[in-house]
Amino acid sequence: MPLRETEDSTDSVTLQDVKEPFLIFYSSRDESGKLWCPDCVAVENLVQEVFGPEGGPSGLIVYVGQRSEWKTPNNPFRGAPWNVNAIPTVIRIRDGARLVETEIARELASFVKSV
Repeated sequence: MPLRETEDSTDSVTLQDVKEPFLIFYSSRDESGKLWCPDCVAVENLVQEVFGPEGGPSGLIVYVGQRSEWKTPNNPFRGAPWNVNAIPTVIRIRDGARLVETEIARELASFVKSV
């Protein structure tokens, strides 16, 4: 399947061994299954359209935690090796290139085709 999701408990070190060429960092889902971050909600359908179809590019959705966890400066995804400072963020593993927040809506299709 081209698009997988991590468990909320995934740590930043484990991600260094993923096979997918793209990581998609999102807010975690609340008890009702909704993303708490409005920017993540805004691109969720687009991410599903680009990565979802069979034969599409492979990506791994990484949940960075609930709002209070994400807002702490010591959130493990804010530091090396990922240095994610805004969500959503899409990182292309091979070269570390990234799209952040509103860039995703404008550039995701061409960004993933460059693999």
